Amino acid sequence: MLRLAAVAGALCVLVAAPAAQAQSGQDRYSIVHGCYALKSKSLGKLVAKGPGGYLASAADAGSAEPFRLQATALGKYLLYGKDRDFAAAGSSALPGSGDRVQPAADASPGAEWTVDGTQGAFTLVNTATGIKLSVNPAGELVVGGDGDAAVFSLEPAQGCADYPEADTNATGTPSTGATPYGEARGFVDAHLHMMAFEFIGGSIRCGRPWSPYGVQYAMVDCPDHGPGGVGGAAEGFLSYGNPLHPHDTVGWPTFKDWPAHDSLTHEGVYYKGLERAWRGGLRMFTNLLVDNQALCDVYPIKRNPCNEMNTIRLELRDMRDIENYIDAQEGGPGKGWFRIVRDPFQARRVINQGKLAVVLGMETSKPFDCDVYNDQPACDRKVITDWLNELTSAGVSQMELANKFDNALVGVAGDSGATGEVTSAGNKYETGNFFDYQKCKDANSDRVPATQAPDHNTDALISLYQMFAPGGALPVYGEGAQCNVRGLTDLGDFTIREMIKRHVMLDPDHMSVVGRRQSLSVTESAGYSGVLSSHSWSTDDAYPRIYRDGGFVAPYAGSSVNFVKEWKKVKAMRSSKYLFGFGYGADMNGFGGQGPPRGADQPNKVNYPFKSWDGKVTLDRAHWGQRTWDINTDGVAMYGLYPDWIEDLRKLAGDQIVKDMSMAPEAFLQTWERAYGIKAPGCRSAHEGFAAAGTELGRVRLGESPTGVLRSTNQPVSRFGRVYKWCVGDKGDRKGNIMGVFTAGERVGLVASTAPKHRWNGIGAGSPASSLRGRASSIGSGLYALKLKGGTRILYGTKSGKVTFVALATSAVAGNRAELLRELRLAGVR
Repeated sequence: MLRLAAVAGALCVLVAAPAAQAQSGQDRYSIVHGCYALKSKSLGKLVAKGPGGYLASAADAGSAEPFRLQATALGKYLLYGKDRDFAAAGSSALPGSGDRVQPAADASPGAEWTVDGTQGAFTLVNTATGIKLSVNPAGELVVGGDGDAAVFSLEPAQGCADYPEADTNATGTPSTGATPYGEARGFVDAHLHMMAFEFIGGSIRCGRPWSPYGVQYAMVDCPDHGPGGVGGAAEGFLSYGNPLHPHDTVGWPTFKDWPAHDSLTHEGVYYKGLERAWRGGLRMFTNLLVDNQALCDVYPIKRNPCNEMNTIRLELRDMRDIENYIDAQEGGPGKGWFRIVRDPFQARRVINQGKLAVVLGMETSKPFDCDVYNDQPACDRKVITDWLNELTSAGVSQMELANKFDNALVGVAGDSGATGEVTSAGNKYETGNFFDYQKCKDANSDRVPATQAPDHNTDALISLYQMFAPGGALPVYGEGAQCNVRGLTDLGDFTIREMIKRHVMLDPDHMSVVGRRQSLSVTESAGYSGVLSSHSWSTDDAYPRIYRDGGFVAPYAGSSVNFVKEWKKVKAMRSSKYLFGFGYGADMNGFGGQGPPRGADQPNKVNYPFKSWDGKVTLDRAHWGQRTWDINTDGVAMYGLYPDWIEDLRKLAGDQIVKDMSMAPEAFLQTWERAYGIKAPGCRSAHEGFAAAGTELGRVRLGESPTGVLRSTNQPVSRFGRVYKWCVGDKGDRKGNIMGVFTAGERVGLVASTAPKHRWNGIGAGSPASSLRGRASSIGSGLYALKLKGGTRILYGTKSGKVTFVALATSAVAGNRAELLRELRLAGVR
């Protein structure tokens, strides 16, 4: 393990250390990153560092040991000393033993302390021993003891060492939405594998997205890569074409050879990189929980079992852990920028808070343990429903039903080039049968024959399988486009219908052409919009169908040049019925290569610093330890360079591509809303006027919440600020609009309509203003009001002798003239 002392002199960017707070504001979370001295309650002295350990002997903070409180989890901390060491309990400590706490060079459970209490009365319990920190009668800092001897205050101090951490080099405050329920803007990555350090046995990839102890413990190479990296056969084979090719194994702080855009077995999504992407505009991503049992079975080194669904459970736990870890760094539960979401309504609120909405998804070859061997499925309907219940209860909202091999649910697409033969060999190993390919009926083919040239979707995972899998004869397939004859099975059909019941979004990527077509027929027959292609593993015939039913498409990111081409192609397939927003699928950590550099000599290269898409954040070159990255020369070396990649897209294709991509969260959320039964955008009927009791207009009810309004009506044509807007009229006769205005309490306070057929007492837009005489009272400014039972008001607006709108308002809104005028202006009718 890398010792902190070894990097003490390294160039590094450090955790921002807020000024120590006054004692009156301290709690177990707010102390994070603060610089404090420990003061013993029983002795009234502060803890100083001395020979053999620590002693409560200092009279003031200037003479005490200053500790940086570095969070390892919510309420847990390392006590990081000024000499870049840790206050740690010995591993032999037993309850009541009184073993002295001593400086240690490395972070460990023995150096980790759970802090509890407040207002100058804290206790610290050691993680390794479960014993309280205390002082003995001699003033020595020990583990063991109770009462006042185990109570400390945290006194503001100076001179703390800064804890090493990767920097974002992003300054400014990420933008927020005008309201929690309004339009959501930013960028969407629909396909990311943040927890892939656990898959394929947990030893094939090096580094991890976080460590409780920080970057110098998370971003380290695999032990099995050995001296010079020659033991990293997978890395050598995938990145250099030679399993014995060396590479620099040092991560933090030098990062000489990794992360890199073409380094596939090293961590690419360290959380500070993800933070940089969020600061640069990312507002939503789907984390695909992932595993591949076939490769795990044949890969010789592993620390986790190979069952894919066990790995899914493990990665689910990891996702909760990292959310809590980021909360801890930001000062307490719920305060972090990383928020796991369960539905589109929660996701919208998170995005409009300016935070990152994290959707949970799943991509495996054997979902729900539904493998197949010699055409006999290993699961049944009960197994599937039990797994769906467990996963959806855990928040999983997006699923692929296939990855690399046929299973009991559906056939797969395979891979192009020579790796297609390897895929077929793997299918034989996994299912008892080679792929059954026949000539395709049209130009949309699966990616299998060796005669087909490899493309960017040829998966490195299959190349790895080729390295380690048992040999044997391979099948011979015909010339030209070939398609897997295995499509959607009865169990697969059942699974999709059960997903629809649970509002789970279906990602048909990796399915065979016939299986995908059959799956889309199922969703179409159910009128289900919750379909998305997340990383270009669907064929071109699928995209118009996905768009036609209100789905979402996010092509594989990869090369910025190729992505611009894909944007132009896919945009032409969109449906005018639905909002268009364009996402991307990075597939980072999933053995998907990232965008290569275009070169520093390009006339339209990215210039640093640059502004985020909304102008709120300034981004300079990403800098970690001793390494600085530049998109022009490094490509997308790690996830933190995705804002730079988007800026590169802007350089290539102009502002329009960024505008389309900035609408991705809204488009994704509307797709997800429709999966929850919210009706698609469309005009309200002109015949849906006032309810008899005068409580609603156009089915927009006073006092209703934004979600409630959606459920009773349909998706509005716009959601700007506090106003939802719908057009009115039937096809070919669209006249006027309905505007629902929400109050500060997020309830409808006013509904206005400019539709001529929306009338109260026979009076509506277009009626003569004179018709209001004797039927409504003038309240000035061309406004007339009629009070209903319960205090609700009917309002009319007039101009140039005509009624221009009719509205319904609560007594609270209508009773305050200034507020009423403000709400009417928001609605756009004054």
